[in-house]
Amino acid sequence: MSLRLSTVILPYRRWHEGGRTAWTRAEQLGFHTAYTYDHLSWRTFRDGPWFGAVPTLTAAATVTDRLRLGTLVTSPNFRHPVTLAKELITLDDISGGRVTLGIGAGGSGFDATALGQEPWTPRERADRFAEFVPLLDRLLSEDAVSYEGDFYAAHEARNIPGCVQRPRLPFAVAATGPRGMRLAARYGQAWVTTGDPRLYENGTPEQSLQAVRAQTDRLADICAETGRDMTGLDRILLTGFTPERTGPLRSLDAFVDFAGRYAELGFTELVIHWPIPDSDFAADEKVFEQIAMEAPAQLR
Repeated sequence: MSLRLSTVILPYRRWHEGGRTAWTRAEQLGFHTAYTYDHLSWRTFRDGPWFGAVPTLTAAATVTDRLRLGTLVTSPNFRHPVTLAKELITLDDISGGRVTLGIGAGGSGFDATALGQEPWTPRERADRFAEFVPLLDRLLSEDAVSYEGDFYAAHEARNIPGCVQRPRLPFAVAATGPRGMRLAARYGQAWVTTGDPRLYENGTPEQSLQAVRAQTDRLADICAETGRDMTGLDRILLTGFTPERTGPLRSLDAFVDFAGRYAELGFTELVIHWPIPDSDFAADEKVFEQIAMEAPAQLR
């Protein structure tokens, strides 16, 4: 299988001041999917403009025709499955069935306390995620759902007519631990990793590659235990968080070399950040566009 190339466009620009242009250009460049982050605010962008993921993707859906759209990732930090399902079904309808939901357990960033709550521990996040994903799966697949859990409830929640994509829009489940990987194996159409965050500051590219190899081996074991055919589970690497950082975007050759190593591990999709000047995602836009247009053919 050839390696698909996608991008992630952070929602920091006003729609009529460069926001729209990035999404339409992503389609022109031939990206498979354009994702955005689903946060209320994020890291160094906290004190500047930052727009909501679902409205941004809805706007993107109206100015594109072929480009798939998605979140990378949505989490329970400020989302409830009932209201999220309604928004996703609407977005899937407007886009004509071009939506992928990237979903993860969330973290301890600004989203974790924006609603006034104390940040959850890693175990609490995992517990909520384990309830969030199955309920969302039902809400997107069934006309009416009632449910009472430890963290979430639904009372005769109606989601008619359901998703354009059947039985529902695909889930790309971000996970590195065994509990999250089991959710990916059971409910995911794809699995997402950013590598091992412990290696970001001081690790080497080879150490990072070995860590990701260990993750894929663990996922394979879990798929075997659960009876999931791993060949039907796409594997997505969100780049920019391995020790190479934006290094692979220095040149077409550098990217092809980087991507080829992960293709050998069985990855089916690589996601690169749309360049943002004066940020951790700064890159030469001309090189970025060259990679978008020429790298996929070299990775077949």
